[in-house]
Amino acid sequence: MNIDESEDPGRRLAEFAAALRFDDIPPPVLRRAEDLFLDWLGSALAGKGARAVESLARFMEQMGPADGASEILIHRRGSSPLVAATINAAASHVAEQDDVHNGSVFHPAAVVFPAALAVAQALGRSGREFLTAAVAGYEVGIRVGEFLGRSHYRVFHTTGTAGTLAAAAATGRLLGLTADQMQHAFGSAGTQSAGLWEFLRDAADSKQLHTAHAAGAGLSAAYLAQDGFTGARRIFDGARGMAAGMSSDADPARLCDRLGSRWALAETSFKFHASCRHTHPAADALLQLMQGNRLDIDALARVTAHVHQGAIDVLGPVTDPQTVHQAKFSMGTVLALIARHGRAGLAEFDADFRAPAVLALRDKVTMVLDPEVDAAYPARWIGKVSVTTTDGRRFESRVDEPKGDPGNSLSRSELEDKALRLAAYRDGAGEAEMRRVIARAWSLAEDGNVARWLGGKPVSPDQG
Repeated sequence: MNIDESEDPGRRLAEFAAALRFDDIPPPVLRRAEDLFLDWLGSALAGKGARAVESLARFMEQMGPADGASEILIHRRGSSPLVAATINAAASHVAEQDDVHNGSVFHPAAVVFPAALAVAQALGRSGREFLTAAVAGYEVGIRVGEFLGRSHYRVFHTTGTAGTLAAAAATGRLLGLTADQMQHAFGSAGTQSAGLWEFLRDAADSKQLHTAHAAGAGLSAAYLAQDGFTGARRIFDGARGMAAGMSSDADPARLCDRLGSRWALAETSFKFHASCRHTHPAADALLQLMQGNRLDIDALARVTAHVHQGAIDVLGPVTDPQTVHQAKFSMGTVLALIARHGRAGLAEFDADFRAPAVLALRDKVTMVLDPEVDAAYPARWIGKVSVTTTDGRRFESRVDEPKGDPGNSLSRSELEDKALRLAAYRDGAGEAEMRRVIARAWSLAEDGNVARWLGGKPVSPDQG
């Protein structure tokens, strides 16, 4: 079949990913990539000891070599790129502190950095090469998420689906794939895209499997393409491609939207609260309301979160969360923790997600679809809440940019503090060691080799 490449946005996306060079990337975007990497590494360490993560890790470590150049962060040992990427991806998506891109409703770090770091370490690549690959992964994955549209997200977990393409792009850039090979890698990655939201109804472990699979499948697709393995060339917009099977509002033009001039990575938000991002706008609005009116949790008789449809689709099924992780997808639980503690962090969830005061307010929280909020989504995530107090007063509050969004971002000092807290959460790394990691992250572009970040003697690439 002859393909008119001028009308093939997937081809243009592959050409961009294959051709991207460090010098093409504006310095502010590179600094943002360093920020996102540190944020991701902290989230990965916070996954240490989580039951679902350790289950996946045990399986993968049984399947892979006992050592290698690619670092399994939570276990401080090495293995193959596939094993390390899969485990690190699972670990970084359980604390619910990893980044999110609003417009694509996609968590890029959890799939891009695991693949990029594992492959860069196996190949002995520099910080510049690693950063270039990460940017390629972000730019591709975000555009794939935007291409798939809002209808896709109602059923599919975009991080698991678009994530395969993101991981393939990052890996392919490190492998030096040609545009043809990158397009084949996209085809193989896209045909493996998976991840369904049904797991939320019964607190299943699937969310960690989604990122683990996406990182591993994307990485495998790129290595296979390097070896001549072919994939569908119209995987995005073909008659039986991703759009046909996974979306009713896909827009192929989004795949190559302003490639090389619009840097989607810089639009990515950091998570402030340790919960599903759909809860953050309302959480910030409630916190603002309570602080401004000097209210405490006992004063709240009823709380209404005015939300977009995506929040209802994802959070609606979670009515009585049974686990800490499931509670992070409960609007009522998150707002109750905000009301009780002024934050919904890791410690608050662990200690109080089923505390009597939290349960009491949780059941007084409702979500309603707000036309303004829904029309702005996903480009903007507006937070609106209304509160009725026990003495009959009524208050309303609104936040246009939740904490962590590009216009209300975390400073490097705040990111350092967050990384330290994440690393300490399950003893992933001590403060002194993390201070060294932070200093190294802030100078990634000058790093000659992104070998081991945590303790122990680095393993040379030829042993991986």
